[in-house]
Amino acid sequence: MNLRTTRPTRDRTAARPARGALLAALGLTTALALTGCGGSSAAAGAAPAPTTPSSASPSASPSSTAAGSASPSAAATSAPPGSAGPGSAGPSSTADKPLAGRTIALDPGHNPNNVNHPTEINQQVDVGNGHKECDTTGTSTDAGYTEADFTLDVSHRLRDLLQGLGATVILTQDGDRPYGPCITERAAIGNDAHADAAISVHGDGGPASGSGFHVIVPAKVVAGQADTTAITEPSHQLGLLVRDDFQRATGEQFADYIADQGLDTRDDLGGLNLSKVPKVFIECGNMRNAGDAERMTDPQWRQKAAQGIADGFTAFLSHAGATPSPTG
Repeated sequence: MNLRTTRPTRDRTAARPARGALLAALGLTTALALTGCGGSSAAAGAAPAPTTPSSASPSASPSSTAAGSASPSAAATSAPPGSAGPGSAGPSSTADKPLAGRTIALDPGHNPNNVNHPTEINQQVDVGNGHKECDTTGTSTDAGYTEADFTLDVSHRLRDLLQGLGATVILTQDGDRPYGPCITERAAIGNDAHADAAISVHGDGGPASGSGFHVIVPAKVVAGQADTTAITEPSHQLGLLVRDDFQRATGEQFADYIADQGLDTRDDLGGLNLSKVPKVFIECGNMRNAGDAERMTDPQWRQKAAQGIADGFTAFLSHAGATPSPTG
């Protein structure tokens, strides 16, 4: 995602509550509100260099190509059932699959093919309190490693980790579409799947002097098609847990050029405004910064990034107070 250069900061959350208190709060808030991208608000520079081959697994399956629908391959698949024999279902089985019965929507920011479809991705779509581009091309490192390739790779790794924990995982796109989907459809895919939670994975395009990661959570927006009232609080809790676990897993610092203590609250992202399930964005680092770019192009670091996000989801969804969303 490209950095916004004119938008003032607001609704910052500086305090970092104790993890125990945060998890305790989930018992009250998530059960009530569990019911999950948008492009940046300003482009930062020219379109990225041509897409370079991603290091993601070549066996990655196609994603959903319409809201709520998944290809028969495996873009929306459950983790395979445990191989243990009869009588194995018990406390140890629950511990091994803490996300069993959960559905998580992963939204890899941008699409590697967007660069070839400027007219389509520049069309305006309604995000409730305004209009935004359908999608954007995203950013890239100076060496040409694109945000779209980065987000797909991290999302594939994250999908595998979450499926290993028992979750059903849906991808909004897997690089298998000519462009998009638009930010409105990205939100709808998580909504129609009745996901328990969702995340948009991004790399930022900030100033070269700035480094670090940040998590974006939805502000309260009630306008047009948008109503984030029910998801604002649980999304905030999810954002805090993902932020803390991502930092713990990667060692990455909070962004020093945007947000406050690694957390930013925004009301201008269609993927958040239109979500009906708890959802956050993560800008895993600044691809325009040499140090961040070096880390983000390292497959081992991307695995740590995926692990940190998976840990945050596990903490959020496996807490006793968080009950699965309806699937009907």
